[in-house]
Amino acid sequence: MQLIPCPNCGPREETEFHYGAAAGIAYPEQPGDLDDIEWGHYLFFRPNPKGALAERWCHTAGCRQWFTLERDTVTYAFRPTSPKVAES
Repeated sequence: MQLIPCPNCGPREETEFHYGAAAGIAYPEQPGDLDDIEWGHYLFFRPNPKGALAERWCHTAGCRQWFTLERDTVTYAFRPTSPKVAES
């Protein structure tokens, strides 16, 4: 089982998390103007670099907060990149 470092709760098992997507992918400004091919490229064609990749994760079975992690696609090692969420 892989441990994912939650910035609020600390390291937790991967089954407690939901993967969001690669970080930094902007939603199309006018999605209604996209044809099927352009929409398909937005939905399914993502970067797959060898090395570090920033990703969005949600700790669904814990603090329920979204945060960004950097994951090495070769070693699957995680490194936090977003600060801890301020408590309200």
